[in-house]
Amino acid sequence: MEENGHPLLGIVNKPGQFSYENGIEVTCIEPGLARGVLRAGPGSVNPHGMIHGGAMAALADTVGGCCACSTGLSCVTANSTMEFLRPAQGDLFCEATPKKLGSKLSVVQTVITDTRGKTVATGTFTFFMAKPERESH
Repeated sequence: MEENGHPLLGIVNKPGQFSYENGIEVTCIEPGLARGVLRAGPGSVNPHGMIHGGAMAALADTVGGCCACSTGLSCVTANSTMEFLRPAQGDLFCEATPKKLGSKLSVVQTVITDTRGKTVATGTFTFFMAKPERESH
């Protein structure tokens, strides 16, 4: 799962992780950029048959967090806003780029598109940044 060599891919795409269990796959992490896809399934839709806003927010939060952590720090979401621009069906794609990458706070912009390339949602996420915890041996 580490196609581009970033160690976070092997964690976020692992079975048992929230993203994996909700049909989210992060496909690219490099400094200042992350991309991912929501493979929409029956659990991704609202009663109207459209992709649930919560599923889109989870995609954006996951990919945005990977972008914030792309330079080696760890993070947790501090704040987010989403703008749902049009109904969506099928698989969705997210790209996250930083507005600011900092040592204490990072702000990331996300754009979600559908299979036709239409923007269906955008979001802004603020993350608290921290040094990565050392793995225990």
